[in-house]
Amino acid sequence: MKVTLVGAGPGGIGLLTLKGLEVLQAADVVLYDRFVSDDILAVIPESAEKINVGKSAGHHSVPQDTINNLLLEKAKQGKNVVRLKGGDPFIFARGGEELEFLAKNDIPFEVVPGITSAIAAAIYAGIPITHRDCASSLHIITVHAKNNEPLNIDFGALVKLNGTLVFLMGVAAVNTICENCIAAGMDKDMPAAIVENAATSSQRKFLGTVSNLPEIAHTNKVKSPAVIIIGKVCEFSERYDWFGKKPLRNKRIVVARIKSTKLAKSLEELGCDVIKFPCFKIVPLISSEKKLKDYSWLVFTSDIGVNIFFDYLIERGIDIRELGGIKIACVGIETEKEVKRRGIKADYVPTEYNGAALARGLIGLVKNGSKVLIARAKNGDQDLTRILADAGIAFDDVPIYEKIVDTSSTNTITLNDFDFAAFTSPSAVEGFAKLATNIDFHKIKVVCIGEKTAAAARAYGMEVYVSAEATIKSMVEKIKELSA
Repeated sequence: MKVTLVGAGPGGIGLLTLKGLEVLQAADVVLYDRFVSDDILAVIPESAEKINVGKSAGHHSVPQDTINNLLLEKAKQGKNVVRLKGGDPFIFARGGEELEFLAKNDIPFEVVPGITSAIAAAIYAGIPITHRDCASSLHIITVHAKNNEPLNIDFGALVKLNGTLVFLMGVAAVNTICENCIAAGMDKDMPAAIVENAATSSQRKFLGTVSNLPEIAHTNKVKSPAVIIIGKVCEFSERYDWFGKKPLRNKRIVVARIKSTKLAKSLEELGCDVIKFPCFKIVPLISSEKKLKDYSWLVFTSDIGVNIFFDYLIERGIDIRELGGIKIACVGIETEKEVKRRGIKADYVPTEYNGAALARGLIGLVKNGSKVLIARAKNGDQDLTRILADAGIAFDDVPIYEKIVDTSSTNTITLNDFDFAAFTSPSAVEGFAKLATNIDFHKIKVVCIGEKTAAAARAYGMEVYVSAEATIKSMVEKIKELSA
């Protein structure tokens, strides 16, 4: 029995601490805030109970008393409880109040710090929040008073400190903040910035002065969550704006996914706003056990298959050394990478990444009397088995997993939501088509990893672009080319 307060950071999983990740993966119950990203929620075990305490049907915050009582109730059940909070648990996040309640009720607790948006917003906007030439102090202020009481901020004292002022939860009060700063003696031309959705792919940054920042925020319809930064350090923003210079900033791309994909991660690193559309889920299949010693070749047609196969070996207690002497073939580079990650070098990868090319290459490599084990998805590419059969090569085609359309998804998208969709397999196209029923497929542009995937997309009338090679890297290059 224990409650752990975990700071989720300001955005995606990249800014979650390793300690925070470790705690989440061991949780029985997670109470999370509304600004916690989907990527972070995805690492919570499926067996864990997930409770959204950030909003109710009326879009109002869940009362703190309710949250406290939930923490107490779940902890008393002997469960490992995590209170997942945006930013840092102790920076205007009421973490102290929750610990006080737990302490009064003799509930053990721990706290895992998180990266506060007060710092991340400045960094992702290219603002060195303390710079020895112009700011020797930093002041973080909340504009959200307890019980909606009048603000009790000594603007005169803040202005005299001549440091950097960071206001959280202040979008609705941006006029009041700036007017009070000027009334307290601040130069009306003092540089200022407002950063919306800080440290996420949908971040927007607006620069101005303390006198015109309210108008800028109003004109651009800036919404919460946003951070207001006032001080001379804002002058450095354009020069140091590393995040704003990413090549896919302001592009929105749908990626059909299981939970998280290498493609999505690669695009996010380039500043793209990735819409992760959960089209299907993977279900491992239990099949009759095969004796590895009966085979001379082991064939993988996807990185998913590699992971499931080796997980199977571990679960069954099968020594990996039983693969010694068995040659391994992979359909392409991405699959080969997963094999390499296991410390094994693939013996054959075709230059053209598809089942037919894989089969044709194996014909000249598999010796007479040898047998091939194909470990792949149920209902896989028939070209592979057809060509091997025609060549008289003995094989067992063993389905070790199945892709099932994820009908539990509540995600909805419209044509206005994205610039491109990206597909890494025909099944991703099929899953997308079954779930995105409100979209006219003739009006969307898609990037596909190969001709088979492209054919599936063309069948729905989509405008198709194919990457030069069947690799994630090549897909990203094609997207960059189309976005230029």
